[in-house]
Amino acid sequence: MDLSVIIPCYNEEESLHELYKRVLATCKKADVKTYEIILINDGSDDKTLSIMKEMSAKDKKLVIVDLSRNHGHQIALSAGLSQATGNHVFILDADLQDPPELLHPMLERARAGIDVVYGKRAVRKGETWFKLFASKAFYKTLSYLSDIKIPENVGDFRLISKRVHEQLQAMPEQHRFIRGMISWIGYEQEAFLYERDARFAGVTKYSFTKLMQFSIDAISSFSIRPLRISLVFALLGALLAMLLGSYAIYSYIFKDTISGWTSLATIITFFSSLQLICIGVIGEYIGRTYIQTKERPLYIIRQIYKTSGKK
Repeated sequence: MDLSVIIPCYNEEESLHELYKRVLATCKKADVKTYEIILINDGSDDKTLSIMKEMSAKDKKLVIVDLSRNHGHQIALSAGLSQATGNHVFILDADLQDPPELLHPMLERARAGIDVVYGKRAVRKGETWFKLFASKAFYKTLSYLSDIKIPENVGDFRLISKRVHEQLQAMPEQHRFIRGMISWIGYEQEAFLYERDARFAGVTKYSFTKLMQFSIDAISSFSIRPLRISLVFALLGALLAMLLGSYAIYSYIFKDTISGWTSLATIITFFSSLQLICIGVIGEYIGRTYIQTKERPLYIIRQIYKTSGKK
Protein backbone atom coordinates (compact mmCIF):
# COMPACT_ATOMS: atom_id res chain seq x y z
CA MET A 1 0.00 0.00 0.00
CA ASP A 2 1.43 3.38 -1.02
CA LEU A 3 -0.66 5.69 1.14
CA SER A 4 -2.91 5.51 4.21
CA VAL A 5 -5.11 8.47 5.17
CA ILE A 6 -6.22 8.43 8.82
CA ILE A 7 -9.12 10.59 10.05
CA PRO A 8 -10.55 10.35 13.60
CA CYS A 9 -14.23 11.39 13.73
CA TYR A 10 -16.53 12.24 16.61
CA ASN A 11 -20.03 13.55 15.83
CA GLU A 12 -19.07 14.77 12.35
CA GLU A 13 -22.29 13.99 10.47
CA GLU A 14 -22.43 17.51 9.01
CA SER A 15 -18.99 17.41 7.42
CA LEU A 16 -18.49 13.73 6.52
CA HIS A 17 -19.73 13.89 2.92
CA GLU A 18 -17.63 16.95 2.08
CA LEU A 19 -14.65 15.43 3.88
CA TYR A 20 -14.92 12.18 1.95
CA LYS A 21 -15.37 13.98 -1.39
CA ARG A 22 -12.29 16.15 -0.92
CA VAL A 23 -10.06 13.40 0.48
CA LEU A 24 -11.07 10.98 -2.27
CA ALA A 25 -10.40 13.56 -4.99
CA THR A 26 -7.01 14.33 -3.44
CA CYS A 27 -6.01 10.66 -3.28
CA LYS A 28 -7.07 10.06 -6.89
CA LYS A 29 -4.94 12.98 -8.08
CA ALA A 30 -1.97 12.00 -5.94
CA ASP A 31 0.93 10.18 -7.56
CA VAL A 32 0.18 6.90 -5.75
CA LYS A 33 -0.93 3.58 -7.17
CA THR A 34 -2.70 2.26 -4.10
CA TYR A 35 -4.26 4.04 -1.14
CA GLU A 36 -6.72 3.53 1.70
CA ILE A 37 -8.86 5.97 3.67
CA ILE A 38 -9.35 5.00 7.30
CA LEU A 39 -12.18 6.72 9.19
CA ILE A 40 -12.34 6.12 12.94
CA ASN A 41 -15.70 6.47 14.66
CA ASP A 42 -14.79 7.56 18.18
CA GLY A 43 -18.06 6.64 19.89
CA SER A 44 -20.21 9.19 18.01
CA ASP A 45 -23.80 9.54 19.17
CA ASP A 46 -25.15 11.13 15.97
CA LYS A 47 -25.41 9.67 12.43
CA THR A 48 -21.64 9.59 11.88
CA LEU A 49 -21.34 5.79 11.90
CA SER A 50 -24.34 5.16 9.64
CA ILE A 51 -23.01 7.67 7.10
CA MET A 52 -19.59 6.01 7.24
CA LYS A 53 -21.12 2.58 6.62
CA GLU A 54 -23.07 3.88 3.63
CA MET A 55 -19.91 5.33 2.10
CA SER A 56 -17.81 2.23 2.78
CA ALA A 57 -20.40 0.03 1.02
CA LYS A 58 -19.66 1.94 -2.20
CA ASP A 59 -15.88 2.29 -1.90
CA LYS A 60 -13.56 -0.65 -1.29
CA LYS A 61 -10.72 1.72 -0.42
CA LEU A 62 -12.64 3.04 2.59
CA VAL A 63 -12.08 1.37 5.96
CA ILE A 64 -14.29 2.17 8.97
CA VAL A 65 -12.91 1.52 12.45
CA ASP A 66 -15.75 1.64 14.97
CA LEU A 67 -14.57 2.01 18.57
CA SER A 68 -16.62 0.65 21.46
CA ARG A 69 -17.00 4.10 23.06
CA ASN A 70 -15.57 7.60 22.98
CA HIS A 71 -11.87 7.31 23.82
CA GLY A 72 -10.72 10.79 22.80
CA HIS A 73 -8.93 12.12 19.74
CA GLN A 74 -5.43 10.83 20.49
CA ILE A 75 -6.58 7.29 21.26
CA ALA A 76 -8.86 7.26 18.20
CA LEU A 77 -5.92 8.36 16.10
CA SER A 78 -3.85 5.55 17.62
CA ALA A 79 -6.56 3.06 16.63
CA GLY A 80 -6.38 4.32 13.06
CA LEU A 81 -2.60 4.08 13.03
CA SER A 82 -2.84 0.45 14.12
CA GLN A 83 -4.80 -0.35 10.94
CA ALA A 84 -2.67 1.64 8.48
CA THR A 85 -0.53 -0.29 6.00
CA GLY A 86 0.76 2.49 3.74
CA ASN A 87 4.36 3.43 3.02
CA HIS A 88 3.28 6.95 3.91
CA VAL A 89 0.60 7.86 6.45
CA PHE A 90 -1.36 11.09 6.10
CA ILE A 91 -3.01 12.25 9.35
CA LEU A 92 -5.97 14.58 9.06
CA ASP A 93 -8.79 15.95 11.24
CA ALA A 94 -12.42 15.61 10.17
CA ASP A 95 -13.33 19.30 10.53
CA LEU A 96 -11.54 20.26 7.27
CA GLN A 97 -9.59 23.05 8.94
CA ASP A 98 -6.49 21.35 7.56
CA PRO A 99 -6.92 21.16 3.75
CA PRO A 100 -6.51 17.58 2.47
CA GLU A 101 -5.34 19.03 -0.87
CA LEU A 102 -1.97 19.78 0.76
CA LEU A 103 -1.18 16.07 0.46
CA HIS A 104 0.43 16.72 -2.96
CA PRO A 105 3.18 19.17 -1.90
CA MET A 106 3.72 17.27 1.34
CA LEU A 107 4.26 14.05 -0.62
CA GLU A 108 6.86 15.82 -2.74
CA ARG A 109 8.84 16.72 0.37
CA ALA A 110 8.44 13.19 1.74
CA ARG A 111 9.82 11.72 -1.47
CA ALA A 112 12.77 14.07 -1.18
CA GLY A 113 13.78 12.18 1.96
CA ILE A 114 11.79 13.90 4.72
CA ASP A 115 10.34 11.39 7.20
CA VAL A 116 7.87 13.79 8.84
CA VAL A 117 6.26 16.70 7.01
CA TYR A 118 4.16 18.48 9.63
CA GLY A 119 1.74 21.31 8.98
CA LYS A 120 2.65 24.56 10.70
CA ARG A 121 -0.17 27.09 10.93
CA ALA A 122 0.78 30.45 9.48
CA VAL A 123 -2.82 31.71 9.68
CA ARG A 124 -5.64 30.34 11.84
CA LYS A 125 -9.04 31.39 10.52
CA GLY A 126 -12.27 31.28 12.52
CA GLU A 127 -10.66 30.89 15.95
CA THR A 128 -11.37 33.08 18.98
CA TRP A 129 -8.75 35.29 20.60
CA PHE A 130 -8.96 33.15 23.73
CA LYS A 131 -8.14 29.95 21.86
CA LEU A 132 -5.25 31.63 20.07
CA PHE A 133 -3.94 33.00 23.36
CA ALA A 134 -4.37 29.64 25.13
CA SER A 135 -2.61 27.84 22.27
CA LYS A 136 0.34 30.22 22.37
CA ALA A 137 0.59 29.93 26.17
CA PHE A 138 0.43 26.14 25.93
CA TYR A 139 3.26 25.85 23.42
CA LYS A 140 5.43 28.34 25.33
CA THR A 141 4.92 26.36 28.54
CA LEU A 142 5.50 23.05 26.77
CA SER A 143 8.66 24.38 25.12
CA TYR A 144 10.04 25.44 28.50
CA LEU A 145 9.14 22.25 30.34
CA SER A 146 9.73 19.63 27.67
CA ASP A 147 12.96 17.68 27.43
CA ILE A 148 12.66 17.53 23.63
CA LYS A 149 11.90 20.19 21.03
CA ILE A 150 8.23 20.16 20.02
CA PRO A 151 7.35 22.64 17.23
CA GLU A 152 4.97 25.47 18.14
CA ASN A 153 1.62 26.13 16.46
CA VAL A 154 1.48 22.59 15.11
CA GLY A 155 -1.28 19.99 15.35
CA ASP A 156 -1.47 16.35 14.29
CA PHE A 157 -1.83 17.30 10.61
CA ARG A 158 1.19 15.64 9.00
CA LEU A 159 2.60 13.06 6.62
CA ILE A 160 4.88 10.42 8.11
CA SER A 161 7.05 7.71 6.61
CA LYS A 162 6.67 4.00 7.22
CA ARG A 163 9.65 3.80 9.55
CA VAL A 164 8.29 6.62 11.72
CA HIS A 165 4.91 4.88 11.74
CA GLU A 166 6.51 1.61 12.85
CA GLN A 167 8.42 3.31 15.67
CA LEU A 168 5.25 5.10 16.77
CA GLN A 169 3.39 1.80 16.91
CA ALA A 170 6.09 0.37 19.15
CA MET A 171 5.60 3.06 21.81
CA PRO A 172 3.33 1.74 24.62
CA GLU A 173 2.22 4.98 26.32
CA GLN A 174 -1.31 5.03 27.74
CA HIS A 175 -1.47 8.84 27.91
CA ARG A 176 -0.68 9.79 24.34
CA PHE A 177 0.46 13.09 22.87
CA ILE A 178 1.13 11.90 19.34
CA ARG A 179 2.71 15.03 17.87
CA GLY A 180 5.19 14.96 20.75
CA MET A 181 5.84 11.25 20.33
CA ILE A 182 6.63 11.80 16.66
CA SER A 183 9.00 14.64 17.56
CA TRP A 184 10.73 12.33 20.07
CA ILE A 185 11.29 9.66 17.37
CA GLY A 186 13.48 12.00 15.36
CA TYR A 187 14.67 11.31 11.79
CA GLU A 188 14.26 14.05 9.18
CA GLN A 189 11.38 16.38 10.08
CA GLU A 190 10.30 19.53 8.28
CA ALA A 191 7.61 22.18 8.75
CA PHE A 192 5.12 22.93 5.99
CA LEU A 193 3.55 26.38 6.34
CA TYR A 194 -0.13 26.69 5.46
CA GLU A 195 -3.26 28.69 6.17
CA ARG A 196 -5.65 26.86 8.46
CA ASP A 197 -9.28 27.25 7.41
CA ALA A 198 -12.29 27.81 9.63
CA ARG A 199 -14.21 24.71 10.65
CA PHE A 200 -16.42 23.46 7.76
CA ALA A 201 -19.43 22.59 9.96
CA GLY A 202 -20.42 21.92 13.56
CA VAL A 203 -18.52 23.00 16.65
CA THR A 204 -15.23 21.97 18.22
CA LYS A 205 -15.38 18.88 20.42
CA TYR A 206 -12.61 20.13 22.70
CA SER A 207 -14.10 21.72 25.82
CA PHE A 208 -11.93 23.78 28.17
CA THR A 209 -11.67 20.76 30.49
CA LYS A 210 -10.51 18.50 27.64
CA LEU A 211 -7.97 21.10 26.53
CA MET A 212 -6.58 21.30 30.07
CA GLN A 213 -6.32 17.51 30.28
CA PHE A 214 -4.65 17.45 26.87
CA SER A 215 -2.12 20.04 28.08
CA ILE A 216 -1.36 18.03 31.22
CA ASP A 217 -0.89 14.87 29.13
CA ALA A 218 1.47 16.72 26.80
CA ILE A 219 3.63 18.18 29.56
CA SER A 220 3.78 15.13 31.83
CA SER A 221 4.46 12.76 28.91
CA PHE A 222 7.66 14.47 27.85
CA SER A 223 9.23 15.99 30.91
CA ILE A 224 9.95 15.41 34.60
CA ARG A 225 10.81 19.08 34.95
CA PRO A 226 7.60 19.79 36.93
CA LEU A 227 8.93 17.39 39.57
CA ARG A 228 12.17 19.31 39.65
CA ILE A 229 10.28 22.59 39.92
CA SER A 230 8.29 21.21 42.84
CA LEU A 231 11.61 20.34 44.49
CA VAL A 232 12.73 23.95 44.00
CA PHE A 233 9.49 25.11 45.62
CA ALA A 234 10.15 22.79 48.54
CA LEU A 235 13.72 24.06 48.96
CA LEU A 236 12.62 27.69 48.78
CA GLY A 237 9.90 26.96 51.30
CA ALA A 238 12.41 25.32 53.65
CA LEU A 239 14.77 28.30 53.30
CA LEU A 240 11.98 30.75 54.03
CA ALA A 241 10.91 28.66 57.03
CA MET A 242 14.45 28.81 58.41
CA LEU A 243 14.54 32.58 57.99
CA LEU A 244 11.15 33.00 59.66
CA GLY A 245 12.20 30.67 62.46
CA SER A 246 15.42 32.63 63.02
CA TYR A 247 13.46 35.87 63.06
CA ALA A 248 10.99 34.45 65.56
CA ILE A 249 13.80 33.36 67.90
CA TYR A 250 15.52 36.75 67.53
CA SER A 251 12.26 38.58 68.26
CA TYR A 252 11.56 36.42 71.31
CA ILE A 253 15.00 37.13 72.82
CA PHE A 254 15.58 40.77 71.89
CA LYS A 255 12.13 42.26 71.34
CA ASP A 256 8.96 42.66 73.32
CA THR A 257 6.73 40.72 70.94
CA ILE A 258 3.09 39.77 71.18
CA SER A 259 2.06 36.66 69.33
CA GLY A 260 -0.60 37.28 66.67
CA TRP A 261 -2.87 34.95 64.77
CA THR A 262 -2.42 36.86 61.48
CA SER A 263 1.25 35.99 60.99
CA LEU A 264 0.66 32.43 62.14
CA ALA A 265 -2.27 31.93 59.76
CA THR A 266 -0.29 33.45 56.88
CA ILE A 267 2.67 31.16 57.43
CA ILE A 268 0.52 28.05 57.75
CA THR A 269 -1.44 28.92 54.59
CA PHE A 270 1.72 29.61 52.61
CA PHE A 271 3.44 26.37 53.49
CA SER A 272 0.29 24.33 53.13
CA SER A 273 -0.12 25.68 49.61
CA LEU A 274 3.46 24.77 48.73
CA GLN A 275 2.97 21.26 50.08
CA LEU A 276 -0.26 20.76 48.16
CA ILE A 277 1.36 21.95 44.91
CA CYS A 278 4.26 19.55 45.32
CA ILE A 279 2.02 16.65 46.33
CA GLY A 280 -0.26 17.34 43.38
CA VAL A 281 2.60 17.28 40.87
CA ILE A 282 4.03 14.10 42.37
CA GLY A 283 0.58 12.52 42.47
CA GLU A 284 0.05 13.21 38.76
CA TYR A 285 3.17 11.23 37.87
CA ILE A 286 2.38 8.43 40.31
CA GLY A 287 -1.13 8.17 38.88
CA ARG A 288 0.22 7.84 35.36
CA THR A 289 2.64 5.15 36.47
CA TYR A 290 -0.25 3.29 38.10
CA ILE A 291 -2.36 3.43 34.93
CA GLN A 292 0.58 2.37 32.77
CA THR A 293 1.31 -0.69 34.93
CA LYS A 294 -2.25 -1.96 34.44
CA GLU A 295 -1.39 -2.60 30.79
CA ARG A 296 -5.00 -2.28 29.67
CA PRO A 297 -5.57 -1.99 25.90
CA LEU A 298 -5.63 1.60 24.64
CA TYR A 299 -8.99 1.06 22.97
CA ILE A 300 -11.53 -1.59 22.03
CA ILE A 301 -12.61 -1.91 18.41
CA ARG A 302 -16.24 -2.92 18.07
CA GLN A 303 -16.07 -3.65 14.35
CA ILE A 304 -14.10 -2.84 11.22
CA TYR A 305 -16.22 -2.23 8.13
CA LYS A 306 -15.05 -2.74 4.55
CA THR A 307 -16.87 -3.35 1.28
CA SER A 308 -15.92 -7.01 1.60
CA GLY A 309 -17.78 -7.19 4.91
CA LYS A 310 -16.92 -6.57 8.55
CA LYS A 311 -14.27 -7.97 10.83
